[in-house]
Amino acid sequence: MREVRLNNGVMMPPVGFGVYQIDKNETKAAVLEALEVGYRMIDTAASYFNEREVGEAIRESGLPRESVFVTSKLWVQDYEYDDALRAFDRSLSELGLDYIDLYLLHKPYGNYYAAWRALERLHKEGRIRAIGVTSFSNERLQDLFLHNEIKPAVNQIETHPFQQQKDANAFLKAEGIVHEAWAPFAEGQKGIFTNSVLTEIAASHCKSVAAVILRWLNQRGVVVIPKSIRADRIRENFNIFDFRLSDAEMAAISALDEKKSPIYDDMDLATVRAIGTYKIHD
Repeated sequence: MREVRLNNGVMMPPVGFGVYQIDKNETKAAVLEALEVGYRMIDTAASYFNEREVGEAIRESGLPRESVFVTSKLWVQDYEYDDALRAFDRSLSELGLDYIDLYLLHKPYGNYYAAWRALERLHKEGRIRAIGVTSFSNERLQDLFLHNEIKPAVNQIETHPFQQQKDANAFLKAEGIVHEAWAPFAEGQKGIFTNSVLTEIAASHCKSVAAVILRWLNQRGVVVIPKSIRADRIRENFNIFDFRLSDAEMAAISALDEKKSPIYDDMDLATVRAIGTYKIHD
């Protein structure tokens, strides 16, 4: 499993374990299972409300801190400069860690310039090893790095067979920014696990559809963070390096691209308002 080199030299695993929508009461057990299987990257966020349980699992695993790559995210509510610094301290305290490996701006709304400059400061202080963003369009991402000192190391964007982000992938590669996929399984939308193209490819490799999707993303150079609370699926989603998709199979999956999200429309004004005004604390 070859690690990915970020644009500041930090090494990042190509497969991580996501904890979005995992209840805090189930998070520690799921993360412990993932770490036992071999995952060495855990992706959480302040807005997931399970940072504390992630930190507990890492400590209970007995693994050296430096062997586990931890990602968390700053919510829009805390995008003013001083608020961002305080929010980072809260996340660090919840995780019970001395530093965070990758810290991301969670959405491209609000005063993300002020927030980015707070992240730059924290990075320079050595409290964050790498900084990046989530769900930024190519235009907003370019505007951000053209007018700030540190270029984002990662853009975590919705990416799966129905929303393949081909233009974003090309742009990110050209700029030396790692493309990381959230919702690699499209959150189960549009019958992704019973899609005839994907099930046929999966059967030919004696693999699950989920494993085929993750391998397809991996072969495109996209970092993946699947999530599950089932031990068998946690293991299944990690074991994607013992087979390879052919050019014809990659092309067949490429043809599934609908170039739009089945999850939500980030150009919809009501959606943007709901995300941009959502508060995770008083």
